[in-house]
Amino acid sequence: MKNATVIAVPAEVGPDHRTRNRVSQLLLERGSATAAELGVALGLSPAAIRRHLDAMLAAGDVTAREQRIPGHRGRGRPARVFLLTEQARVRQGRHTYDDLAAAALRWIAATGGAEAVSEFAAQRVGALEARCQAAMADAGEDPRARAEALAGALTAEGYAASASTIASGGQLCQHHCPVAHVAAEFPQLCEAETRAISHLVGTHVQRLATIAHGDGVCTTHIPYRTDSVRTTS
Repeated sequence: MKNATVIAVPAEVGPDHRTRNRVSQLLLERGSATAAELGVALGLSPAAIRRHLDAMLAAGDVTAREQRIPGHRGRGRPARVFLLTEQARVRQGRHTYDDLAAAALRWIAATGGAEAVSEFAAQRVGALEARCQAAMADAGEDPRARAEALAGALTAEGYAASASTIASGGQLCQHHCPVAHVAAEFPQLCEAETRAISHLVGTHVQRLATIAHGDGVCTTHIPYRTDSVRTTS
């Protein structure tokens, strides 16, 4: 298996990111606002708020349109108002969805017990496994080659995955976890995912780290298989 290039995931840190989060939150609350209104609300100069809005426009997080004022016939062009795009609205509401999912799993646990949560996790990951299996149809049977193909399939599912070779075998890294917030409370989600990875690469695997448990990356070790020569009866 070739060493794969680690996918760079933008670090959501720093003052610019925090300011743009505040801009997004204001637009979510107000629906729309002019640059001047946003600047006043955030205590930013006109140049500073324009810089942030230009960056958010380029990233596809906001869109702009002319402000409509009924009956206004003044001179000059109307001011532009800014609105969140659909992708930004989804991102702003992500934690709300996480909280809803966690609440639903708590209800499942309370009414059906831990086994019911495990069954739910297996069903959810089963659908992911089926999609990845289809994407790996031409990967062959070598576990390391399958891990490399799996990294591509998981990346398409939003996991930002990469695969690499280490001394004792292969390593699958997932730099993003769409369910980390919920999996921190319900480890059955991680356990089901680990079993799916084992099925997909065709050998036993070992989870070394998970984002849900506070690690920076979900890391799965894929050991060299001892039965390198298959026997037939």
